[in-house]
Amino acid sequence: MSSKEKYSEELLLEEEVLKLNEIVLYNDDVNTFDHVIDTLIYACDHTAEQAEQCSLIVHYKGKCTVKTGEYDDLKPRCSKLLEAGLSAEIV
Repeated sequence: MSSKEKYSEELLLEEEVLKLNEIVLYNDDVNTFDHVIDTLIYACDHTAEQAEQCSLIVHYKGKCTVKTGEYDDLKPRCSKLLEAGLSAEIV
């Protein structure tokens, strides 16, 4: 086995071991686009463009994954979204 094959195999193993979660944001009839955008920038460290795109996806599709990562990183972010009155959950 070449060193390149071994390295690729090790990377695949690491990817399987890391379990990433997602914050899913859901549409509602209460919050304005500006509020959702501002909250995504604040809670998820989105750029203005990312936040705007996510808000549009949520509006038209009903939900959108707004952040992916380890649970310990996502939990406080999701809490900030919920405290701001948005509908979100970690999956």
